[in-house]
Amino acid sequence: MTGAAIAVKNLEKSYKDLHVLKGVDFEVARGSIFALLGSNGAGKTTVVRILATLLKADAGTAAVGGHDVSADAQRVRETISLTGQFAAVDEVLTGRENLVLVAQLRHLKNPGAIADDLLARFSLTEAGARRAGTYSGGMRRRLDIAMSLIGDPSVIFLDEPTTGLDPAARLEVWDAVTTLARGGTTVLLTTQYLDEAEQLADRIAILHKGKIIVDGTLDELKRLLPPAKVEYVEKQPSLEDVFFALTGEVDTEPGSADADAATTRKDRS
Repeated sequence: MTGAAIAVKNLEKSYKDLHVLKGVDFEVARGSIFALLGSNGAGKTTVVRILATLLKADAGTAAVGGHDVSADAQRVRETISLTGQFAAVDEVLTGRENLVLVAQLRHLKNPGAIADDLLARFSLTEAGARRAGTYSGGMRRRLDIAMSLIGDPSVIFLDEPTTGLDPAARLEVWDAVTTLARGGTTVLLTTQYLDEAEQLADRIAILHKGKIIVDGTLDELKRLLPPAKVEYVEKQPSLEDVFFALTGEVDTEPGSADADAATTRKDRS
């Protein structure tokens, strides 16, 4: 396979008579954010599950970090981390305890230091001693992503990470994802939110009816459409415009409210 962080060639997957993937091809450069777009049921999660070695493809090849997902599944698992659609945190434990637990399960040295570093990295230090059940949606998702980074995976899969989050929480997650890429982590992001891909991704692929129908940068995708047209739109006068045009009764003495309004109207014109 190539030197890309993720390389997928002619990937196919069916569930009985339902053909979900019909020959999917794409590559993800190391240290980049790659967004896989598609409507519900397009096969985005199926692609992620195959790349994460949780599901076997019917045909085609896929490699993560240079390791074949079928022939070298264990090496792939050592390379990656997967964050699903819903935060997988223990809400009874504190944020710090969640991180320490995962570090201990991975048999890493100094789990407390690892937890403290990740709390600081994701702006959760002040909330670290609180139960995760008291966190907002955005904080839980940031903690979930922080937990997935324990062990320093070079590739992380984020499967619709902002599903169900409010706008403020989505922005928190966007900041966390951007931080990951700046640190050199390769991110494959599946989403059905177009603005999310537009804000985060270095490259975008659209999965439709089992195939990648387009793959490129945002600028490249925009150039697929005809140039934007500039059209003249006639502005209808407001009642305020009519009133002052007919009466002409505007107190233009400096400092008066009407003078301020007149200045505003002049600025508008």
